[in-house]
Amino acid sequence: MNKKWRIKEYDAERTLQIKDKFKLPHLVAQSLTEKNLTDEQINVFLSPTRKDFHDPFKLPDMEKAVERILKAINLHEKVVIYGDYDADGITSTTILKRYMRDRKIEVGTYIPNRLDEGYGLNEDAIKQIAKEGYTLIITVDCGITAENEVEISKKLGVDVIITDHHEVPEKLPKAVAVIDAKRKDNNYPFNQLAGCGVAFKLIQALSIKLNLKEEEWLKYIDIACIGTISDIVPLIDENRVIAKLGLKLIQVTRNMGLKILIESAGLKEIDSTAISFGISPRVNACGRMGHQEDALNLFLTDDPIEARKLASKIEGYNRERQEIEKRIFNECMEILSKEKDSPCIIIGKENWHHGVIGIVSSKITDLTYKPSILVCFEGEEAKGSGRSIQGFDLHNAVSKCKELLTAFGGHSMAIGLSLKTKDFEKFKKEMQKCANKENIDELKPELLIDSVIDINDISINNIDQLQLLEPFGESNSMPTIMYKNLKIDSIRSLSEGKHLKLVLIDGNTYIDAIGFNMGELVDRYQIGDKVDVVGNIGVNRFRNTEKVQITLSDMRISV
Repeated sequence: MNKKWRIKEYDAERTLQIKDKFKLPHLVAQSLTEKNLTDEQINVFLSPTRKDFHDPFKLPDMEKAVERILKAINLHEKVVIYGDYDADGITSTTILKRYMRDRKIEVGTYIPNRLDEGYGLNEDAIKQIAKEGYTLIITVDCGITAENEVEISKKLGVDVIITDHHEVPEKLPKAVAVIDAKRKDNNYPFNQLAGCGVAFKLIQALSIKLNLKEEEWLKYIDIACIGTISDIVPLIDENRVIAKLGLKLIQVTRNMGLKILIESAGLKEIDSTAISFGISPRVNACGRMGHQEDALNLFLTDDPIEARKLASKIEGYNRERQEIEKRIFNECMEILSKEKDSPCIIIGKENWHHGVIGIVSSKITDLTYKPSILVCFEGEEAKGSGRSIQGFDLHNAVSKCKELLTAFGGHSMAIGLSLKTKDFEKFKKEMQKCANKENIDELKPELLIDSVIDINDISINNIDQLQLLEPFGESNSMPTIMYKNLKIDSIRSLSEGKHLKLVLIDGNTYIDAIGFNMGELVDRYQIGDKVDVVGNIGVNRFRNTEKVQITLSDMRISV
């Protein structure tokens, strides 16, 4: 697939100012320039402290929420935390539950089953909660659209406090308090917190009211860090403070479950990549496979024996998820081999796991650069999940077919939907019409390049200083570099042709390069070719040796 390479424009004068004032390598200074930060903001970005958190009481309804919770504590009411089954929801629930438990206040928890109940508050769960005598529900990472469910809860004598971070509907639920920085009347200076970030702000506010030391809420920042990085929210402003300070605490975490999960996953270094690809998939696998309680219990237990048992079970769920994902992917690729000309990939099949199809859809879209929707048939009902590409609004396209759906939601790049199995072929036909009108074949993936580097930029020290930009994530990605006119000294494939391994030369300097899932390029190049490469640059440390290594995104013959 031909990718369009585009080098970003940047303010060279401002980059030089930052480089000189903060004594930074050019690549780090340039990355900070792109973020349009003031000098004061750069200081916070590079070295955030506990003093860089915003006032939690600026969040809408925070005062009301704190007052209601303290009333419930004083009256010994039964309180339940209602969360979500993904990593953000699990960590949100953990933060609030452990904080209450440390205050000697026992509260219940409820995490809906993804496969049976789906996301958010539901009527059956509320009725069960009321039946068990609870008089206050505190939602975390959900609830902002639960207008009807809140009314049901009120009729049953159960108050609701909503803490959420999702987009706000026109009409807010009539809860005791609705804490969401995306509200129209919001005065909070940052509205991109993850669900666990909002829960973290709630315990900060409670601690202020209770005149507790900062440590009493800051000690949960390791768990807040896991949820924040997992939920792919922008790692800027307060999210960056949570993630940066949280990563430091994870190194010495006292959370028994997290400590053992890190061991179980075989993680040696704990950075944003380790969270994104080591911790998050394991926690999310529990929810995907219908075992969300095991992830929550892992983070709640202080018993190392129980933690090891739970971590072992979670490893099993993750392996099962990977096996199912691989099977579905292979089945999709077999079907695709017969439908190569489709502008939008829409595949439906029985015996697919609807907790996993979203991951497979994402992989297929990445591979083909086409929107994709995978649908699993479950008798007369069907559930689907889709992913899109830049330039094609998948949510808008799906909305044009809404008469064929029983439910749908999401945004331009990702959707979920339900429909009757009998309507699948009609839906597929209508979606293909929409895609054809958008000329999807003309859309090409664009590779944005942060900086063109040369031999003067690739000292071990310069590259190591890129870690000042950690944690990397949404809105703070690892810098993408282009390096031109490198000579291929060796080239081979790894893992049965799956990956590409090269040694490149610039003068007398040798540079390693690895291209994951780029093994098919091995036959397009030969030793002696001059190439331009694009990717991320780092240092590969192995057996007391240090080598500069480029992780490739793309390569081409030098012009």
